[in-house]
Amino acid sequence: MSANTSSLSQYLEQLPGTTFRRLYQQPSTTFAIFRRMLPNLAKTIVMAILYMPTPFLLSDLEIWIKASAKREKDQAVSVLRSLHIVQRDASPTISLTPNFRNSLRLALEGGGDHNSFGVLSTQPIPYDIDLNFLDRYAQKKWDDILHFVVNSVGFSNGPGDRGSNGPKQSVKDLMIRGHLVERRGGGGISITQAGFTFLLQEANAQVWTLLLLWLESVDAIASAKGTDESLRGALDSVDMLSFFFLLASLELGRAYDTDALTEARRNMLPNLVDFGLVYVPPSNTRQFFPTRLATTLTSSEATLRSVSAGFAAAGNPTSSGAESTSNPTGTDPGQDKSAIILETNFRVYAYVNSPLQIAVLALFADLKYRFRGLVSGVLSRNSIRRAVDMGITSDQIVSYLATHAHEQMHRVAAASKKPVLPPVVVDQIRLWQLDTERMLATSGFLFKDFDDYKEYNEICNFADDIGVVAWRNDRKGMFFASKVDQIKDFMRTRKKVNESK
Repeated sequence: MSANTSSLSQYLEQLPGTTFRRLYQQPSTTFAIFRRMLPNLAKTIVMAILYMPTPFLLSDLEIWIKASAKREKDQAVSVLRSLHIVQRDASPTISLTPNFRNSLRLALEGGGDHNSFGVLSTQPIPYDIDLNFLDRYAQKKWDDILHFVVNSVGFSNGPGDRGSNGPKQSVKDLMIRGHLVERRGGGGISITQAGFTFLLQEANAQVWTLLLLWLESVDAIASAKGTDESLRGALDSVDMLSFFFLLASLELGRAYDTDALTEARRNMLPNLVDFGLVYVPPSNTRQFFPTRLATTLTSSEATLRSVSAGFAAAGNPTSSGAESTSNPTGTDPGQDKSAIILETNFRVYAYVNSPLQIAVLALFADLKYRFRGLVSGVLSRNSIRRAVDMGITSDQIVSYLATHAHEQMHRVAAASKKPVLPPVVVDQIRLWQLDTERMLATSGFLFKDFDDYKEYNEICNFADDIGVVAWRNDRKGMFFASKVDQIKDFMRTRKKVNESK
């Protein structure tokens, strides 16, 4: 499972059974969880017992699945139970929970008036809204969010930096509350370790990260003391999660009726617009368009790349029909090729055009030159230490370099049966981080050579009382202090007192 599936699974596993009963009332939610959250064996078990009139015997399950796959079987059943998809009627049998069974049947067979998969708008669609428009719109919104995280370290691509405006203030506040960035002294903000991990994720996983932060924020507000009852009723995280799954089931490029949504879901649309998941035409607020970020929320692992591929296609709207025919998925064959070359002399060459990718690379490398489609730099002790000070770990840096390594590096590594990245560079990156952990440099003053132990003890205890002692050694009669002014005043006063005696 992907990273976003893992985090979503962790969130879902914390929910009580009553919440799942509400979620499984919607066929779109049920189908999304079945399609995205379950391993293949768990899906097979669900489909096997979906239309069974009686509970399924566990002994039959043991016979049905090979003994060599016992671990996979146990994991599948464990996932089904943690998501409250199956229930144990008696010790030897299992069956699907009623709400999940009924909703999944509706999703597969159709029928009903639940409107769980959205209601198409009957109003005319503006002529300028097409797939390319929606992709460009979503890309701009999401790039603003990513640039806000990257620019929190002070990196800028100059006056033409597209991310300079940033996302809406509500999105910024959400990212601060979610500790993707944090406020520092002087009113500035800086990236955190979680923020760097966020940058390394696929767009699909990044979207889920923000959505889950939004849900947790809503839960915190609703459970806070003094929250107005009407506000608590409007903030329903279960309905919000169900709406996210509904958006994932919609069709890209189609217009949907806003009036068919409940008032609570209509109130969610402005926030989803800020994330770039939904587009609402200013000329007609009675319809909305899901973007590729929304429709791929529950996509299978193989189609996650369609987000970046769709954005690439949007950036090249003049591509010919012949190209589209030869590549029917709409993906750019070279879009996802890795582009970083790392040499044993710590030099880095990155074949990239995206200002965002260059900004991420600048977080842990000293960039020296920039050409069209190419940037070069070097990994140094200072650049790695700067990254470590921001909360970025050496493992994250190594993982990023390996993930984005140029295909030639992969071919050479496969032919020579050696690691993709030079081991000497990988080891040095980790050693540079260890340097920051082994020793902490503190500026200050060393006090020693006192006349007697009594003098040392009085002065050291005074410094300790005012909180400036960083280290002391009573046996050797010396201590290290971060500040000296108050200690000097105390020593003068003590000397005068002793001379007056």
